[in-house]
Amino acid sequence: MRGQRIGLFGGSFDPPHRGHLMLSRMALTRLGLDAVWWLVTPGNPLKGHQPGALARRIAAAKAMARDPRIVVTAVEAALHTRYTADTLSLLSARLPGVDLVWLMGADNLVQFDRWRDWRRIAATMPFAVYDRPGSTLRAIASPAARTLARYRLDERDAALLPGTTPPAWVFLHGPLVSLSSTALRAGGTTKS
Repeated sequence: MRGQRIGLFGGSFDPPHRGHLMLSRMALTRLGLDAVWWLVTPGNPLKGHQPGALARRIAAAKAMARDPRIVVTAVEAALHTRYTADTLSLLSARLPGVDLVWLMGADNLVQFDRWRDWRRIAATMPFAVYDRPGSTLRAIASPAARTLARYRLDERDAALLPGTTPPAWVFLHGPLVSLSSTALRAGGTTKS
């Protein structure tokens, strides 16, 4: 795996939807990645509810991904990690010579400063933020974005992000998808 450029996209994927695919495909293209790993989390400490069964979400994510460059994993369950900072630190240590990039939606950047050890995440690997409807201005004005502003790459230089010494990040604009797993669960459908 040495020399590969891999995006790490974590979440509950409860359910997975075309917004996850769009972010992954944009990251593959704009960042010049070889693969995107979906890190289907066993749980989310910031959410009041816990997601459905991990095996069901993994199966649904694999059915949705259908792209050999998108690898669906349960790596957090395998590593017995609960927090993103711990997961990324372990993966970074276990994958020497691989350029890893953390991927997140702009809605996550809005609350990034509430994540456990968010500064350690930013210091562990570069990250890319994908624009989300209604989150653009709040994300850019968020405490984490303001704190890390001097490390932000121009979007035109997004392909330089993998391999850049952290902290480094880029905000990616593109087609916006208003889907969210929360809304899909509330509506009782997973066909988007």
